[in-house]
Amino acid sequence: MRLTAQEVYNRLVNDDKICEAKGQIRFYLGDVDIIVKQRDVVGNIMQEWLEGWLKKNGIDYAPNPNSQMPPDFYLNPDNVKEDLLEVKAFNYKATPGFDIADFNAYQSELIEKPYMLHSKYLIFGYVMQDDGYVVIKKMWLKNVWEICRPMANWPLNLQVKDKVVHKIRPAKWYSKGRTKFLPFEKIEDFISAMDETVYKNPKTREESGEWLSKFLKSYKKQYNKKLKIPRWSEIEGKYVL
Repeated sequence: MRLTAQEVYNRLVNDDKICEAKGQIRFYLGDVDIIVKQRDVVGNIMQEWLEGWLKKNGIDYAPNPNSQMPPDFYLNPDNVKEDLLEVKAFNYKATPGFDIADFNAYQSELIEKPYMLHSKYLIFGYVMQDDGYVVIKKMWLKNVWEICRPMANWPLNLQVKDKVVHKIRPAKWYSKGRTKFLPFEKIEDFISAMDETVYKNPKTREESGEWLSKFLKSYKKQYNKKLKIPRWSEIEGKYVL
């Protein structure tokens, strides 16, 4: 059976009522059986759980052999350029702490695989209770640009260590609250931020002169559509308050 990412989301939320379910993480070793109460293990386990859910429900999929790049699953195993699904989870009582991708690898991959941009992000917001029970408080299905934002001094929210850019980090897309930065509204603005980040990042600056043109050429070849990308300086005010 083939399902799109939207159909997977709808089935989980509406049919399986996953936001009303409770679960536990148990670990057996020898004759000792414990309930795991460390929240930081839930994210990886949710990905494995979803794979189990896909198998149990007879839904076609293929895992991505490259675990470092989205997506986690191809929902159309016969065509790995469409119906791409990435799974993320985070502690709903805190801000999203998962990584979206390694920036240096991601910007390179987008030129070769522009369809990665259209991976759907299935996101679980969970709470782990004191007794170890895990409850899914909310779920989302998002595009990558809808869960990304700028940060101070950078067009993207990044993990930067010793002036070296590492991971792309998510926005708190579901609550504006007291924020100075808003999630991107559309794919064109996200690509503008990517292009500017390629330029500002010392590791990729040499590629910045051709990065955008290469990406646009690749995207047009894939979708027969020419994107019109604004300059970051023209749109920054929409996202940096």
